[in-house]
Amino acid sequence: MSSKSKEGIVHIYASPNNTLMLLTDITGAETIGKCTGGQVTKAQHKEGEPYTAMKIAEKIADLAREKEIFEVTVKVRGPGGIRTKTPGKGSEAAIRSLTRNGLRIKSIENVTPSPHDGCRRKKKFRARKK
Repeated sequence: MSSKSKEGIVHIYASPNNTLMLLTDITGAETIGKCTGGQVTKAQHKEGEPYTAMKIAEKIADLAREKEIFEVTVKVRGPGGIRTKTPGKGSEAAIRSLTRNGLRIKSIENVTPSPHDGCRRKKKFRARKK
């Protein structure tokens, strides 16, 4: 075994209603494991909660340890586009839980897509002219 530990990427998609986590290799091409709020909790209204995100992160950390991945880069994403730009409340709890479960986080970056004159917002969300 080499002295350098294996690396991976943890993608966190945190919307107000759900949290999804995906563990890939360093290239991002091969999926090692994934987990969502629906796999952890029975109640649909709790899928986006911080506690559920913490449990998802524990499962992902176990999968990472099985594959001997100890260093990860975290990419956090909110819904983005014409929807909310901020990640949901589960993202912070998930990152905290990853470190508690023995993964070293190299970097955290926000990869939320931003609109560049794409779709038009719904009428109720467009600003009124004064």
